[in-house]
Amino acid sequence: MTDAESETPTNPDDHITRPGTDPRGDERLPRTRLSARVAQVAARTDDDAQDDGARSGGQGPRPPLNWRRTLYALWIAQILALIAFSMRVPFLPYYLGDLGLTDENDQLWWATAITAAGAVCMTVSAPIWGVVSDRVGRKPMVIRAMLFAAFTIGLMGLATAPWQLFGLRLIEGAFTGTVTACAALVASTVPRDRVGFGLGLIQTSVFSGSSLGPLFGGFLANQVGYRWTFGVASGFMVIGLLIVVFLVEERFRPVRRTGTVDSRRGAGVRSQLAILAIPVVGIMVLSMLVIRGTSMAIQPILPLYVAQLGSFGISDAETAGLILGAQGLTSAIASIYFGRLGDRIGHRRILTACTFAAGFIYLPMAAATQSWQLLVLQAAFGVAAGGLVPTANALVAHATGPEQRGVVFGLMAGAGSMGAFVGPLAVAGLTTSGGFGLAFIAIGVSLLLTGVAVVYTFSHRARELAPAKQRPAAGD
Repeated sequence: MTDAESETPTNPDDHITRPGTDPRGDERLPRTRLSARVAQVAARTDDDAQDDGARSGGQGPRPPLNWRRTLYALWIAQILALIAFSMRVPFLPYYLGDLGLTDENDQLWWATAITAAGAVCMTVSAPIWGVVSDRVGRKPMVIRAMLFAAFTIGLMGLATAPWQLFGLRLIEGAFTGTVTACAALVASTVPRDRVGFGLGLIQTSVFSGSSLGPLFGGFLANQVGYRWTFGVASGFMVIGLLIVVFLVEERFRPVRRTGTVDSRRGAGVRSQLAILAIPVVGIMVLSMLVIRGTSMAIQPILPLYVAQLGSFGISDAETAGLILGAQGLTSAIASIYFGRLGDRIGHRRILTACTFAAGFIYLPMAAATQSWQLLVLQAAFGVAAGGLVPTANALVAHATGPEQRGVVFGLMAGAGSMGAFVGPLAVAGLTTSGGFGLAFIAIGVSLLLTGVAVVYTFSHRARELAPAKQRPAAGD
């Protein structure tokens, strides 16, 4: 998609926006031949689809879609899902010790490999599931993800060898992805002017679940043991699944597909390449890779770092859970605030500021000498992290049409999964060779460089659009 092909859209309901029309300063898409075809579909709103269904049934108009109930049901379900996913984090290296790994380096590398295994599978599967969701709907994708997650988490509690955990993580990565599925469903359901709020609320559930999960996991591991903790986590996932099945509503209307199979396949490939060629989408995909990579990188090493620094008079697993919980709590509060603020002043400003803040906060962690210092810094980092993912998702949601949401969120999830794969492996290597301090420095520098890339992309984009904004409109 190129700037030279841009022209002024005439449909005010078109989800594909344009440069120079938003006072908040968000990035907007120029129109292309491809996006013009997309706009013909986007012009038909959800209300039109509801009216079509009512006319075909002859029953009169159906009640309007209750997007608020759907949003809050997904919020609760996602909290439960992220609790289930993150309960293993504070005790995974110690669980590997029970499975026969007594050397600390072996525990570190196996914990890293298990964490990264699911990410590498999700890198491949997430874009595929995104395409499927554009054809069959987003709610079935949420159900699929939670069903497989409940299955794999439960089986992890029955593992007798590290390789079995590794294999289950591969399956989990290939068939889950609840966050991506929920984000795509929310972006396609809530009104356009509430997209930032809706995605911010979903990200709040991610941070809330990620903070409560380690707390619950560290406590339950000491009370009932590691295996029963996996069973409880699976139960949380089942409850979330039931909430989605009975409370979440979606009125999905697939895009009509014309032409031969080969031509549709070629058009689909070109469409995905065109999406990545959009400047805002490209930089957001890169940002998601770094954000997810840095956030996942410390999970395998944090329990071991806490053991080196010393705990608060409680177990190392509980201390690690408390630190992760503090970060998740501050992120949850910040994400909903930044989501609302971005809807008012522009999401790119929030993303830029939070990226630089996160990088600068991470650097002092390398010099921590006590666990309480790590706790304070991780809580501060959580505030900055709360503005990263929801603003990135909101930017790509504004930059694409509703029928492309599954594909674009699949690409974002794939990039995030690649980051979650590379990040832990890179940090484990740095920790082995240079210690924990080097790993935290590398994470901080990565975030700062990402901030520089975001600033450059948007400033370069602004310079490109400046002459177009100064030209008089046709007919003046």
